[in-house]
Amino acid sequence: MTSWTLGRYLLTRYTKTTFCFLLGIFSLVFLIDFTENSRRLATLQNYTIIKGLAISILHIPFVMQQIFPFIALFSAMATLISLNRRFELVVIRSIGISTWQFLLPICLGAFLFGLSVILIVNPLAAWGDAKSQNIIASWRSNSNYVTENNRVPWFTQRTSEGIIIIGAKTVFNPGHTLLDATFVRFNKNQSIHDWLNADTARIESGNWLLLNGIRHQLGQPPEKFDKIQIPTQIKIEFLEEYLSNPQTIPFYELPYKIQVAKSFGYPANEFDMYLHSIIALPAFLIAMTLIAATVSLKFVRFGQSNMTILNGIAVGFVFYVINVLVQAFGKAGYMPPILAAWIPTLIAIFFGVSFLLQREDG
Repeated sequence: MTSWTLGRYLLTRYTKTTFCFLLGIFSLVFLIDFTENSRRLATLQNYTIIKGLAISILHIPFVMQQIFPFIALFSAMATLISLNRRFELVVIRSIGISTWQFLLPICLGAFLFGLSVILIVNPLAAWGDAKSQNIIASWRSNSNYVTENNRVPWFTQRTSEGIIIIGAKTVFNPGHTLLDATFVRFNKNQSIHDWLNADTARIESGNWLLLNGIRHQLGQPPEKFDKIQIPTQIKIEFLEEYLSNPQTIPFYELPYKIQVAKSFGYPANEFDMYLHSIIALPAFLIAMTLIAATVSLKFVRFGQSNMTILNGIAVGFVFYVINVLVQAFGKAGYMPPILAAWIPTLIAIFFGVSFLLQREDG
């Protein structure tokens, strides 16, 4: 067994290295996000540099969630390469401590890193992203800015009067308020009854409430309105599930969201996949650590070559891409989300363990 002193030393080295990577990447992502926000939002009336900085700070935890696996990979590689260059691994091995023993504290650090992401960063990221999106949406609703949104919601509502096609350019979190909404109402004979464009649309007391819009009818001039109510059987809970991005929901709320979505007949594969991917994150980071160990443990008198480091980064990147692709199958319902979350991670762990066994023990 690794002594407590040595294990604490290795864990401390890994923690310091991880913190340095976190700080450096946070600063880089913050500058990129602030620059992008300045480009997109500078034309809004309420935008200022201070508010732009605040928006970027709120959004950074959400962006960082996508980068944590690479931070774990780089931290493990940097820690092991540093120990190698300072001949510390040579000394550790000379006193009879095996690779598995001195890798254990580093893997423990990766596990604790993943656990802190789940318990602290994930809820903070969900709250910060929702807050920043609401602030931006409120700015856009008070301006003539045309939003660029890749998640444009379109869905159909069926009533006794006919079919209504509903769309919007922007959705307020948690998802039951639409901005720049469009309602196309059809008669029972499938002909268009009217076309409604509203600045805001939300569900209140079993009705869609449309505010500040224009009504278009065939053969009549456009008619402005302050408020129109349209009956609906759609429940707020269903709309939230239909329009919400799973990554904007804290992990502890996902089981309830999945249950609500299934109760309304809505496929919850995307929510289920995200929940299992979050649960599997600590193991995912351990897999990244083992991949880093496969290219960082070999002693080289004059330090690791750049090719060795690039090989480790390439292997980690390939593993990450495979993990994302398998998760896409889970989201689409082609395989159970729990298998899509765990199979790539377990395969990577077995690969790392097998490679290290072959190298260290023959």
